[in-house]
Amino acid sequence: MRKYWLLARHEYRKLVSKRSFLVGTLGFPLILGIIMAAGIYFSIEGDQHRPIGFVDHAGVINTAVVPLTDEGEELLPLRPFPTEDAARQALTDQEIQVYFVIPADYRHSLQMDAYYWQDAPSESAFQDFNAYLRANLASDYPDRLQPRLQEGSDLTVRAADGSREFNSRNVFNFFVPFFAAFFFIFVVMSSSGYLLQVVTDEKENRTVEIMMTTVSPGQLIGGKALGLLAVSLTQVAIWVLTGIVAVLIGRIFIEALRFITVPWSLLVVIILFFIPAYALIAGIMTAIGSAVTELTQAQQIAGILNLLFLLPFFFAALFLANPNSPILLFLTFFPTSSFITVMMRWGMSTVPLWQMALSWLILVASALGSVWVAARVFHTGMLRYGQSLSLKEAFTAVRPRS
Repeated sequence: MRKYWLLARHEYRKLVSKRSFLVGTLGFPLILGIIMAAGIYFSIEGDQHRPIGFVDHAGVINTAVVPLTDEGEELLPLRPFPTEDAARQALTDQEIQVYFVIPADYRHSLQMDAYYWQDAPSESAFQDFNAYLRANLASDYPDRLQPRLQEGSDLTVRAADGSREFNSRNVFNFFVPFFAAFFFIFVVMSSSGYLLQVVTDEKENRTVEIMMTTVSPGQLIGGKALGLLAVSLTQVAIWVLTGIVAVLIGRIFIEALRFITVPWSLLVVIILFFIPAYALIAGIMTAIGSAVTELTQAQQIAGILNLLFLLPFFFAALFLANPNSPILLFLTFFPTSSFITVMMRWGMSTVPLWQMALSWLILVASALGSVWVAARVFHTGMLRYGQSLSLKEAFTAVRPRS
């Protein structure tokens, strides 16, 4: 076991010290930070805090009525105008960002108009004016009913077994499984080059003969796979930490981010499936890299096999229509597509526990098998410099020997 860790540590240090790793790993947080900083800057320094104007022909709004707000929340100022010409002039002079015209028959038609220049007003302008309007309409009812009328409805969707729920406040959690699926593909694509070259360095500098005197092919492949897994987990940890920091900072300025909760059960499922899924990919890519002599040839073969991991995305419409269809059940148990399928089904429905358990067991067995196959293929082709293994020779390498 000590040799596995030594090889894994060596591979980890070699890859982490590369400039390409640092650029690829730190580039994502840097870009995310720039985007968030720009968004926050324009939201603060822009014209998003100018007052809201209105022309009330129906006598609906009384500026003395104050809407209910959450603690620390401030609504945009409300500014009345006697005529539409006065409101239009204020908009021209950039004293307001938008003005609403409430017609005389509003209580019957429930229709009104909003006017602004080329730059659309902030989303909070519409939300805040709606809060003012709702508070004034609710003022005609008894005091005990007014808070409930101002709060409005909050639809909550619950799974039949009570395992999960989401509403308008935590709707972000609905998209977490889909983020995890796309994130997995992103990690796979970004690390595929490392996986294909996992044994090429030793074959090119002719040190593989020396290494084989101290370690077995299984130890070499297994140790390198552990090192690559550690590299990917390091990237994921940095990116996830960056996302957490971005949310913590963003929730100060963006109200919707304040209601994000951590879906712990989903995070456990993601971790349980991510590690064997990555090990499966590592085994497949290593076997390809061991069987061929040119990196371009390996990339062509790997590009075709990557489609097996992208299969669930070809059935995206089916996830919406029937997430428990037989095709998706098959993809749930098929090892290369199980992780993404389970994530996408999790977002659309409740995945039975027995299906996830069986899918995970199949995935773990396939991952172990792929590493074993990679070791056998590498053992057969490690000394064949300049010669690729044929498909028949590859099958012969993994066939049980008498």
